[in-house]
Amino acid sequence: MKIDLKQLADKAKKNRSENKKFYTKLKKQKPKNLDQLALQIHDEVFEEVDCLDCANCCKSISPIITDKDINRISKYLKIKATDFIDMYLEMDEEEDYVYRSAPCPFLQDDNYCSIYEQRPKACREYPHTDRAKLYKISDLCFKNIKYCPAVDLFTDKLKSKIVLR
Repeated sequence: MKIDLKQLADKAKKNRSENKKFYTKLKKQKPKNLDQLALQIHDEVFEEVDCLDCANCCKSISPIITDKDINRISKYLKIKATDFIDMYLEMDEEEDYVYRSAPCPFLQDDNYCSIYEQRPKACREYPHTDRAKLYKISDLCFKNIKYCPAVDLFTDKLKSKIVLR
């Protein structure tokens, strides 16, 4: 699948109201078959989308970096956790550690991650479309539509299969 990030952003903007309404209703109605359907759609989407063709998440948004992440990554890099924090992290407005700059400091030119096996938990779980109780993170799914072609496609497929009142 050819990924055009400008087209993705334009589509997200155009469909913003419709997608917001969908995810708001999804959160309220909590369809019984949602987890099973979401996992099926997630798998379908990732047969079509290759993250290495895009890496827009790594280029545009920072994951939350937990204390466990800090310890694991700093150990891998053979530096002190405090040095890792000083070199790469800052606190956001919600008092979470995030990368100081974008793109991610560990993103390589070929869109591979230089710390892939040690990457933060949030990166491991991104884009979160395979999580149980998807309705609980519907705000996050909505937000990620403009960054991730997989979430955009996931949302389109989910909207076509779930009828909300």
